[in-house]
Amino acid sequence: MRRVVVTGLGFITSIGNSRGEVLASLRELRHGCVRGGMVPGVELPVRVAAPVRGFDVASPNANAWTWPADYSLDRTLVRSLPPHGVYAACALAQALAESGLTPEELRDGETGIFCASVGSPMLLRHHLNRMAEAGWLRGHPLGVVSSVAGTLNFNLAAHNGIRGATCGFASACTSGSHALGAAFDEIALGRQRRMLVVAAEDLNAESLMPFHAMNALSLNADPATASRPFDRARDGFVGTGGAAALVLEDEESARARGARPQAAMLGWGQAGDGHHVAQPHPEGAGLRAAMEKALASSGIGRARIDYVNAHATSTPAGDRAEALALRAVFTAHGAHPAVSSTKALTGHGLSLAGAMEAAFCVLALREGFIAGQAHLRDPDPDCAGLNFPRTTLATPPHLVLNNSSGFGGANVCHIFSRHD
Repeated sequence: MRRVVVTGLGFITSIGNSRGEVLASLRELRHGCVRGGMVPGVELPVRVAAPVRGFDVASPNANAWTWPADYSLDRTLVRSLPPHGVYAACALAQALAESGLTPEELRDGETGIFCASVGSPMLLRHHLNRMAEAGWLRGHPLGVVSSVAGTLNFNLAAHNGIRGATCGFASACTSGSHALGAAFDEIALGRQRRMLVVAAEDLNAESLMPFHAMNALSLNADPATASRPFDRARDGFVGTGGAAALVLEDEESARARGARPQAAMLGWGQAGDGHHVAQPHPEGAGLRAAMEKALASSGIGRARIDYVNAHATSTPAGDRAEALALRAVFTAHGAHPAVSSTKALTGHGLSLAGAMEAAFCVLALREGFIAGQAHLRDPDPDCAGLNFPRTTLATPPHLVLNNSSGFGGANVCHIFSRHD
């Protein structure tokens, strides 16, 4: 098995659009939630979201989109992108710059790309409505590739000339985590020299409001308390969009080209609840199994984990299930790693979440800190025994675990280590 390291990160998020901005927000526990309507002129019960700043991709017309002047995006590429594809292209540009990879290396056949995206419901609705109005015989020639699940993979693989492994992942809130785990396997098993992992999500009424029908969104109108994982008073998640990108490489290849590893990925695990299409197992059975498998595959004893970045989205059932799983894996065995869910700051990025939070874990390892559990005032009794730091700790972690859970009882866990 080849050793896998992370050599580049990219962020377009509600808490910052660069490594430095995100790092400052995590250390200072500065959230990105704001109060505002999802649909101009329409009063909705969901009052808080966590938007990305500096971009305007609200229109279904790509010609109207704008992004920061720091990025030079080809308008030909943009025409086939979903709104979140603009975020993804910018996050990937950051990660590639950090890693020092050249365009020629991306096209060498030993570099692959795995992406996580459920597509763009807003753009898909727009294109289908236009086709229906035209009698179904006329439509946008790029309507399919710009809106369906897999759109990120189609666009970013073609635009970057990727000739290695390419695949898109759409497993709801574990999409980014599945992409990252599969990318790890490609390198560890010697199939690829390096892998690009990119996850992104729209934030608009079409992508968010269907979750209101499931009673999954917070109705709290206060941006400072709407997203409060593990708190007794939590009432649902706050939606966010954005993108995250990671460059994974075989350690020997990275060193040979002079790249500087930021962390090592040791292994991962996944397991299903086998319980319900939209609700977690009440005791977090699948997540518990995923964590156990990740520890076993990494060869790490549970007592050595310093920090857990929890999936906890601030929903009553989800947070409870994860708390019970964490207690079974750690507390019951006398282990007490620091636990926090950075969704208190970012909101829940759905298919983006797992990859974004994995990148946060790499930052924590590289920069030597543990983000505290923001907005936690009164912990749920089911969290008894868990170690929630209320402020950011300056203690450098050596081993961290990253959890994700999704529809159908999918659960994924990654383990990263500090790279000296």
